[in-house]
Amino acid sequence: MTSLRRAPRSRLFVLAGIAVALAGFLGWFATGPLHLASAGDTPLSQGKPATASSLEGQGYPAKAAFDGDPKTRWSSAFSDPQWIQVDLGAPVAIGKVVLTWERAYATAFEVQVSVDGASWRTTYATTTGTGGVQSLAASGLARYVRMFGTKRSSGYGFSLWEFQVYGSGSAPATATVNPPTTAPPTSPPVSPGGNGGNGGTGGTGWIDAPNPVTNVKASHEVPPNKGGFHEFQANCSVSRTNLGDDPIVFPGLPGASHLHTFMGNTTTNAGTTIESLAKGQTTCKAKGDLSAYWMPTLFNGDTPVNPEGLQVIYYKAGVTDYRSVRPFPKGLRFVVGNAKNTDADKFLAATEEGFECGNSYKNKNIPLTCSSARDVKLNIRYQAPSCWDGRHLDSPDHQSHIVYPVDSHTASGWVCPDSHPVAVPKLEFKMAWPVNGDMSKVRFASGAGPTFHYDFMNAWDERTLAAMVDGCIVAARQCDPRGHDGRDDQQPAPYVLNENYLLP
Repeated sequence: MTSLRRAPRSRLFVLAGIAVALAGFLGWFATGPLHLASAGDTPLSQGKPATASSLEGQGYPAKAAFDGDPKTRWSSAFSDPQWIQVDLGAPVAIGKVVLTWERAYATAFEVQVSVDGASWRTTYATTTGTGGVQSLAASGLARYVRMFGTKRSSGYGFSLWEFQVYGSGSAPATATVNPPTTAPPTSPPVSPGGNGGNGGTGGTGWIDAPNPVTNVKASHEVPPNKGGFHEFQANCSVSRTNLGDDPIVFPGLPGASHLHTFMGNTTTNAGTTIESLAKGQTTCKAKGDLSAYWMPTLFNGDTPVNPEGLQVIYYKAGVTDYRSVRPFPKGLRFVVGNAKNTDADKFLAATEEGFECGNSYKNKNIPLTCSSARDVKLNIRYQAPSCWDGRHLDSPDHQSHIVYPVDSHTASGWVCPDSHPVAVPKLEFKMAWPVNGDMSKVRFASGAGPTFHYDFMNAWDERTLAAMVDGCIVAARQCDPRGHDGRDDQQPAPYVLNENYLLP
């Protein structure tokens, strides 16, 4: 073999060039895009199971967008909307989503995340997408990540070369995701299809009341005054806005839910407990009402819209014998409605007049148009169940421990069922959002109008709440009737409350 020392000069130049090139390539490999020494450089999504709403053909599968090969792609059918999603295997903390579009891209789409594949939270949305490579910030916990496209750039479908999800690859050490729940043998059954309003089964399952109400039978007595009002109001303004937290359905998991608008207690977040609420302040008129109330955020297009000023939350008698109504136990919590509801008739039945807007009433969904008069707003009045089982502060679906009264078809009217004999106040959310005119882009974070729902965690000062229930509901009075309900044509009730809601 000829040694390098004796090789021709031209050959030495060639070998030297190869060596320099090899060294450069190795240096680029160590520092460039192919460097895989750090787990953070490899997408969490690469090689993970993927699904899509449709395929252009078998040659364009969903998994092609997650295989790390820039020459393969997913392509959808030629229609709107379409989606593609990846299952990361477990809820993990994510930080960024990178979309590499083919020429058939989305001009309008959302990046959505979920911990359970049922409830989705939007982390990015646009109606002016330009395709190419998009690096989009994302945060919070997610097991499932999807692109939900609503408008294509051309007559072709949506098409992605690569869909990459980056993050830490681990959940916070304190997080508990959907822990198993085991109901005691004496617990009532979970309602079929119940999902706690967000499609989740998070929380701790059945929570026993420290002071259960036992040996109580539902009242079938006929009160002396079946008509009139038996109510008081909790007038509360927005306390926290647009947070992806839900301390009932996803406790301890910040960002795991769709966005919510909170009222009442100023400290409500994913880690909220009765103890933490007791240390907070309130935006409610009653200083003793430290309860937490929340509902899905309303959007007009991509813009969140929050109720302005004090909103009315009624506390009423849900049963005909209003004298049997007792105060909520401290710590009682529940979800009213269902974020996955598609039954518009069922939704309408639980409301007073459906969605109201100007002179338009009994709408099963958010109306597409509404009067643009300055004083017109979108309104909803939605009633909660008011018959408690007396034994649990919460249940696995956050609804089975409290149910609606039933019609006895007798003079007793509406009564609590034997399984849930304790009559408690009936909450009624009366919300008003400052939107009108063109309503075609108005929606909730949970989806269309019938997905509206709300959550409640009772943290009232017990003495104040007892005085309100006894002095207003049980005593057949309407307290603070002229406060913020707009019914100024009515005569004042015997008890008009001061700002502390203390009875005279």
